[in-house]
Amino acid sequence: MSLTEKVAIVTGSSRGIGKAMALGLAEAGASVVVAARSESERDNAPGTIYATAAEIEALGGQALPVRCNVREEESIRSLVEQTLDAFGAIDILINNAGIGTYRPFLESTVKEWDLVLDINLRATYLGCRAVAPIMVEQGGGSIINVSSHAAGNIFSSTLSAESSDDIAMMGQAYGVAKAAIERLSWGLSAELGKYNIAVNVLRPLRPVITEGFQAQRPDADFSTWATPEDMVKAAVFLAAQDARGLSGANVTAEELVKRLGL
Repeated sequence: MSLTEKVAIVTGSSRGIGKAMALGLAEAGASVVVAARSESERDNAPGTIYATAAEIEALGGQALPVRCNVREEESIRSLVEQTLDAFGAIDILINNAGIGTYRPFLESTVKEWDLVLDINLRATYLGCRAVAPIMVEQGGGSIINVSSHAAGNIFSSTLSAESSDDIAMMGQAYGVAKAAIERLSWGLSAELGKYNIAVNVLRPLRPVITEGFQAQRPDADFSTWATPEDMVKAAVFLAAQDARGLSGANVTAEELVKRLGL
């Protein structure tokens, strides 16, 4: 899939799945805006927007690192403005930035709830709201909202319950946010389709091993986890869509890759 002359924004792309997707889009020919808060590395948060951009440029691609706090509307507005100043268009938006929690409901706080809903759901809304008018004016585009198996499951496949082999329950805030993202995406695909804008949901079938997760849980057994490879292939395919192609779909990366032979 060629994305030559396309411009993509990927939130949460200083590390993990977001970084992998940013690199994949660049390899397919897109100019990529690397958006995240991380300007310097921390022990439990390796990777920066500048490091991702440097890797893209080392591949011969174009990249623009932009510090963005997706909880703040003004920060997202600035991200869009900087993208337009640098590249003059926005063809692809991947709302990937996210945060999860596994604390039991009775132990959780309102502050924690607001943080998870803000970063996962509100930021997705703000990103779509900021970019959609530009895509309307351009005559089309592709929005990809990253979800999780947590949208339809209450049990986590990433953590085991203490002192047993049972699977622990997923944090309620995270699951609610991801379920809402899927409903939002479905509705937006119907509303924005007449403007030739594709809106799709992308989720992994299995937990994906990332630098951040490894730093947080260095003793975990990641042997059954997936690499970001299928998420990258699926993201490149979806990024090439508009409303005349695939839109309104809830795509599982591994299934799409296998079905299309990507």
